[in-house]
Amino acid sequence: MYTLKEIETQGLHYIELTSSDGASKAQISLNQGGRLSNLVFEDTQVLADFDASTYENNYASSILFPFVNRIKDGKYKFNNSKYTLNCNEVDKNNALHGLVYNKTFACAKKALTLNDASVTLQYKDYGKHQGFPFKFNIELIYTLNKKGIIVSVNIINKDEKPFPFSLGWHPYFYSKNLYNSTLSFRSNKKYVFDNQQIISGTTDLNIEMPFQLKAVTLDDCYPLKTNEIDFLTPEYSFNIASTSKENFLQLYTPEVRNVIAIEPMTGAVDNFNNKIGLQTLQPNETYSMKWLMVIETRNSKINTN
Repeated sequence: MYTLKEIETQGLHYIELTSSDGASKAQISLNQGGRLSNLVFEDTQVLADFDASTYENNYASSILFPFVNRIKDGKYKFNNSKYTLNCNEVDKNNALHGLVYNKTFACAKKALTLNDASVTLQYKDYGKHQGFPFKFNIELIYTLNKKGIIVSVNIINKDEKPFPFSLGWHPYFYSKNLYNSTLSFRSNKKYVFDNQQIISGTTDLNIEMPFQLKAVTLDDCYPLKTNEIDFLTPEYSFNIASTSKENFLQLYTPEVRNVIAIEPMTGAVDNFNNKIGLQTLQPNETYSMKWLMVIETRNSKINTN
C-alpha cells in the first residue's frame, strides 16, 4: 500500500507520498506554491534536491501561473485595459514566473491504493493583485505511481470577467553526469532574446537529436511540434508528455553542477504581450491539463530482467 505523511520542518509544511516498498518518494511543499520539492524514484534521485531556503532564488519546481517565464516590464494589455505586474526580476525589470509560486496551498483531498498515492492541493485567489485583478482557484493533483509521477492542474475562473493565462512547470533535474546526458524534443526553431530575455525573433534550430548536453550553457525557449520531451542520464531516463494542445520548452542550466531546468509550458515568454500560446478563460469555466512523467531507472531494468 502506498502511504502519505505530513511533515513540518523549519516552518514549512510538506506532504510526502511513498511507494509500498519505500523506494519512491515525492515531497510536496504546501507553503512554497504547492511545488514538488523532491522526487526519488526507485532509489534514484530525479529532482535536484535544493535546500528550501534557496527557493526564492531558483523557483525550483514552481507551478507557473497565470503567466510563464517573463512579462516585459511587468506591463500588458487585455480587453482594452492596461495592467502592471510587480517586477520581481529586478535586474531585467520583468515580472517573473507568475503569481502562485510563493502562495500557501491547502490539502483538499488524499487517496491511497496498492498502486498509487495522490494528493489534491488548492489555492483560492480573490483578485487582489493590482496587475492581475481576477478571481481564480487553482488545484494541483500529484499522483505517484509505479510508472512515475503525474502533475495535474485545474484552473477555475471564479470572476465575472475572462482573464488571460498560460501555465508552466519549473523543475530542475539532477544527473550524476550531465556531460553524458541527452535531451530529445521536436522543434524547428528557437526564440531569439533581447537583453531583457524577452523574445525579439526566431532562428532556425539546427540541433541534432538527441541533444548532447556536453558543457552547454542554456537559457533558451523553443516551440514544440509534439507534446513530448525525453531526458536520458546515466542513472535514469524519463518522458514528459503534456495534454496541452500547444507546447513550449524552456531550458536553463544554473551554476549548480549536473543540474538542468527542463520546463514544459503552454505558452512562450512574454505571451501576455506577444500572444504566443496565450489562452483566455471565461467566467465559471475550468481549464485542466496534465504532465505525465514516465521514469525508467537502472533499477527498473534490473527488476524486469
